[in-house]
Amino acid sequence: MPESATTEFWSELKPIVNALKPDAQPEVFHQFAPEEDERFYVPLSPTMLSRPLWISPSSNRWADIVWAKEAGLVNRHYHPHEVIGYTISGKWGYLEQPWTATAGSFVYETPGEAHTLVAYEDTEPMRAFFVVKGPIIWLDEDGNSTGLFDVHDYLARCREYYEKAGIGADYVDTLIR
Repeated sequence: MPESATTEFWSELKPIVNALKPDAQPEVFHQFAPEEDERFYVPLSPTMLSRPLWISPSSNRWADIVWAKEAGLVNRHYHPHEVIGYTISGKWGYLEQPWTATAGSFVYETPGEAHTLVAYEDTEPMRAFFVVKGPIIWLDEDGNSTGLFDVHDYLARCREYYEKAGIGADYVDTLIR
């Protein structure tokens, strides 16, 4: 139940009884998605961390907050599906693009885009919210595929990390929908 209404015009509305259909799962809710507790951030690279917020194995998608506390790099990669990003703080960009994202920036990455994600030194750490669909194809310096990373790899990495961090591997299950 959300907080009680006071003077809002809708204060007399009653919530829907049985709002979830019989086979529906409840939403995933995070009061403060860019959590400060570093234990919730899974290493993506030596300089970038990822906090999973929602994971969908059946559609090979996930939503996360990517965090770089200082200059950072996620190696070159290619997305065969779209990716959506929103910058919370700091500065980041792709070496292959003419823009630099800052707080409030939005990006829709079209399917078929290869890039090298970099985080800049800034007064605030880089934090960006992403929704990733499909696998990430890792690339070498010439743009040739060197491997892939999909939702199942992400789940395995998260479970292994959370177990070592003392949160417990089963924490990941609370994020799966």
